[in-house]
Order: sequence, then structure tokens, then C-alpha cells
Amino acid sequence: MFEFHADRRQYFDIQVANATKYVLPFIEKKLPIKAGMRVLEIGCGEAGVLKPFIDKGCTAVGVEFDLVRIEWANEFLKDEIAAGKISFIGKDIYLVDAEKELGGKFDIIILKDVIEHIHDQPKLMKEMQRFLLPQGCIFFGFPPWQMPFGGHQQVAQNRWLSKLPYYHLLPRSIYTWLLKRKNENVAELLEIRDTRISIEKFEKISKETGYNIINKAHFLFNPIYEYKFNIKARKQLPIIRNIPWLRNFFTTCVYYLITPLTPKGE
Repeated sequence: MFEFHADRRQYFDIQVANATKYVLPFIEKKLPIKAGMRVLEIGCGEAGVLKPFIDKGCTAVGVEFDLVRIEWANEFLKDEIAAGKISFIGKDIYLVDAEKELGGKFDIIILKDVIEHIHDQPKLMKEMQRFLLPQGCIFFGFPPWQMPFGGHQQVAQNRWLSKLPYYHLLPRSIYTWLLKRKNENVAELLEIRDTRISIEKFEKISKETGYNIINKAHFLFNPIYEYKFNIKARKQLPIIRNIPWLRNFFTTCVYYLITPLTPKGE
């Protein structure tokens, strides 16, 4: 496991910096972020991604089922909570009552490094339309499943497994055997395998569940690597970006911005 995965304050600060430099500008290419907007993050963790939105005058809600991470968020953002700028819901998103608990609809919904953990991704995509404003948008950032560390093996406890690329693509039985042999958290790592998502799968689900893709960026080097490994972000080469399926193996991160399709007649 890399140090920043254990140091939650450091990880929070990394998320704040990354969101400020990369996520907000990506969204603002299509939707200016203004004071008074409501922002929801699903799988908010310690809420580092939400802080830059709060700093721009937005009101935020974070949903996170891991209650330990909510405790950290409460510590890191205690002043913002006291000021009524942000609140948290400690539940699985599927168990949240949108009408009663979310306090209304949102201008922006954020899922960063989350969609690859979600079971029944089309179901969630449909559900989000219930609490997204008609002109609102949803941001996604995720690693394609087939990329070198698409199995999230960087969280492995074993030193070598945490740094070994592509082995998550082994047949399930062999992958499971290897994880058990090294006393890893098999359930956590198999969840990523079972919910794996590619660029093509995401775009297909977006279309089938009634969304339009209004902005996208494919990265050879994930923007967050700048803060984790001192590797500057770099967009994917056009020749690779335009080859379906193959691009998944060499693209470490994708950003997407989607918005609901306007019903005919509106």
C-alpha cells in the first residue's frame, strides 16, 4: 500500500489539489460553477473533492457508506459543516431517500473513482436523473478496467502485489488464488473485478440510460499522479484514444461530463 492511502489527511489534501486544478476546470468548460449551486458527491470519502466547490460558494452534500471516512470528513471540514456549507449522509446511495434526505435536486453530481465500485451501474445512472436538475450535469472520473492498475491493486498490503501491473486481468480463479495466498482483502479486490467498467461500456450505459456526453478527456497519465508520484498529467495520444478496446489498456484515467437528454418537444 502506498503511504497516501494510509495517511487520510494527506489523501484529503491530494484530492483537494487535484479537484481544484483538474476537475473543476473540466466541468467549467461546459458549465460555469457559480455560488449557490448545489453539488452532490456519491462516494465522497473524506470529501476532498467537494472542498473546492464549497470554496466557490456552492452548497454540498456527500454520500458515503464507509462511516469511518465520514468521521474523517467531519474532522477535516468541521468549520464548513458548522457554517451549513456541507452535510454528509452515511449510507449506501441505493438506500438514500432522495426526496427526504438530499434536500432537493442538484446542479452537479460527482462520482470520482466510484463508478467502478458500483453494482448495477445502469440502475444508478437512471436513479440519478431523479435528483439532477434538468440543466445539470454529472462528472465521472475513473480508471478503465483493463489499464495497468485497473484492479486497484495499489491498495494491496503485499509490497510486490501493490506495484505489479495487469495481473488483475488473470482468470478469476487464478486471481482469487493469488490474493488468498498473499492474505489480501479478496472481497474488496474482487468487487472491482466484478463491477469492471471500460470506456466503451461506460459510453454505452450513458446512451442507453438517457444521457448525452458533453465533454470527455482520456489520460495517458492520470492527473492525480502529479500529486502521488510527481508525474505530470498527460492526455492520451490521439492514435491510441481512437482505437476502441485497445485504448483501455493504456489509458490510466478518463473524465466524462454527461447531461440528461432533452425530451422531445422541450
